[in-house]
Amino acid sequence: MSSENKTTLVILAAGMGSRYGGLKQLDDVGPNGETIIDYSIYDALQAGFNKLVFIIRNEFLDAFKEKVTNKFAHLAEIYFVNQDVNTPIDGVDLHTDRTKPWGTGHAVLVAKDIIREPFAVINADDFYGRNGFMEMASFLKNEVSPTQHGIIGYVLKNTLSDNGYVSRGVCQMDENHMLTEINERTKIRRVGDKVLYEEGDKAFEVPDDSPVSMNFWGFHHSIFDHLLSGFSEFAKNNTDNSKAEYFIPLVADHLVNNNLGQFIVKVSNDKWFGVTYKEDKADVTEALAKLTKAGEYPSPLF
Repeated sequence: MSSENKTTLVILAAGMGSRYGGLKQLDDVGPNGETIIDYSIYDALQAGFNKLVFIIRNEFLDAFKEKVTNKFAHLAEIYFVNQDVNTPIDGVDLHTDRTKPWGTGHAVLVAKDIIREPFAVINADDFYGRNGFMEMASFLKNEVSPTQHGIIGYVLKNTLSDNGYVSRGVCQMDENHMLTEINERTKIRRVGDKVLYEEGDKAFEVPDDSPVSMNFWGFHHSIFDHLLSGFSEFAKNNTDNSKAEYFIPLVADHLVNNNLGQFIVKVSNDKWFGVTYKEDKADVTEALAKLTKAGEYPSPLF
């Protein structure tokens, strides 16, 4: 299949869920033991994605194939790329004592040698809803360019957890829905009829209809040039900072602030589900059971 006919999805699956307490990517949440990833892949296939690139760690690759990808391997091209803290990147010296991953920007960058077409990026442990995949597939086919990328923005009130704080990148956009900035807000929670986030020892209100990033991005493949130059500089400046991470929003901010590219915000009203905390699993399981009963998804999925 030529690159012009490929609609590619990159799934970031290399992370361990620190707050969740384990490898949540492999947890059963669907009526027939489906994982959250299964639902994302089902929706992506329905939207026309036909090339899947999983960013993963080699130590659980076999378990991941057995639990997840073997069931739909016949439905799309599938690739696995190892992300390690010292995964070689062109011209970037990563030989440090670091154990913490370099972040989502680095995770995407490790796939640069197998992607020659526009592509989308998602987290492995988030349920995004079908509308987001339909919007993104259309964007990649009709609107993406070397200077125009995209992001699916979810409505903040649809992304909160009842079981603890969440962190979200709150998107600011102009009248044309072009991203102007992303502000990372931490310890977001609902308090009464308001949504608050904490900064330092103070709490601030944020509108509950704000579009937020759930790490669902759409890129022209030229983004790899920006990722590589940006990460090279970042790694050099953070050799001794074992906690510094190169996040995708850093790249977006750089492009927007330096007039090197723009990001159109496609707002989705779908309900986001995720398992940030162990207690979230019961809520996700119940929600997916209801969607299955309503006929939104077959059972089993594949």
